[in-house]
Amino acid sequence: MMTVDEAQAAVLALAPAPRAETVPLAQAAGRWMMEPARARRDQPPFDASAMDGYAVAGDARPGAVFEVVGEAAAGRAWSGTLQAGEAVRIFTGAPVPAGATRVVIQEDVLRAGPRITVGNRPDAGPHIRRRGQDFAAGAQLSPRRLRPADLALLAAMNVGDVTVSRRPVVAFVATGDELAMPGETPRDDQIIASNAAALAPMARAEGAIVRVLPIARDTLPDLAAVLRMTAGADLVVTIGGASVGEHDLVSQAILAAGGDLAFHKVALRPGKPLMAGHLPGAALLGLPGNPVSSVVCAHLFMLPLIRAMQGAAAPLPVPQRARLAREVGPAGPRTHYMRARLVPGPDLPLIDPFAQQDSGMLGVLAEADALLIRPRDDAGLPAGSLVTFLAI
Repeated sequence: MMTVDEAQAAVLALAPAPRAETVPLAQAAGRWMMEPARARRDQPPFDASAMDGYAVAGDARPGAVFEVVGEAAAGRAWSGTLQAGEAVRIFTGAPVPAGATRVVIQEDVLRAGPRITVGNRPDAGPHIRRRGQDFAAGAQLSPRRLRPADLALLAAMNVGDVTVSRRPVVAFVATGDELAMPGETPRDDQIIASNAAALAPMARAEGAIVRVLPIARDTLPDLAAVLRMTAGADLVVTIGGASVGEHDLVSQAILAAGGDLAFHKVALRPGKPLMAGHLPGAALLGLPGNPVSSVVCAHLFMLPLIRAMQGAAAPLPVPQRARLAREVGPAGPRTHYMRARLVPGPDLPLIDPFAQQDSGMLGVLAEADALLIRPRDDAGLPAGSLVTFLAI
């Protein structure tokens, strides 16, 4: 069986090169920017007051007197030039007039009619944000996944449209006679199809456009019919039917549809029956039907693939460090991703794996906020041992 690292590399190799499109800035949140953006103006575009007060020309020593000759507010500049001994009443964000040497905050002056007198202990100032202090025209924002702060920066750069990667279309196909949709009345021998309820929003959160298709029943004709509905998708994710058995027909249906399989099975717990490959025009990922296995594999394989399809330079999840809150036994022959809870620790977080690790227990998964990574054949570890985990 493939190792997790080998399987992740094989899955990422399925990602086609991302395709670019240009969208308005208002539609760019969470998208992967593909080309650098350049500022079209300086920020600030002029010397701007950082405080409410008075822009003065001359030495603002204690007791200095200035004649107030005008007023400047944000969006309403004072157009003259200050001469020595003159001042302009100024508000935060307003352009600092020519000739001003600093801004004296309003708390440090006493005003009497058209004159101000600087107090005994004025602060150092100068309370002026110089033109281009934040960035200059031509400054560049490099490609990245766009966060709200990035959008604010692009807006300040006067960039109205952004070149981003096209969002991949992900089609989910749940398989199995045993499945009923949420809200239906299942037969006594059926279970509710819960996997897509988690997988679809996980994919959307990474930027995908999601299509959840009807359940494919356990016949080759029905599987073939539902697979035909995936036409136009960039990634097809099948759920269930990935194990080897006479009722697991998914791989047969994929091959019959003109697809191929890059691998089948990974040395992973939970999630050994994982497969990946292609359907005509689309990448293919076959997740286990077991709900916990499916979600764990989505974190390890599906989300990285969706990120890679949008041009992410480092699509794999990044392990973090923690200390064991309790003793754990040997890991076994497959890499084990144990559902666990994080609690604060003196130096690093403490990670406390749940006693129940059955891959069918969604209640445990819902309480977990981390996957403790136990390398295959890892020996038992005492409490306090340094370990790695993935946040979920």
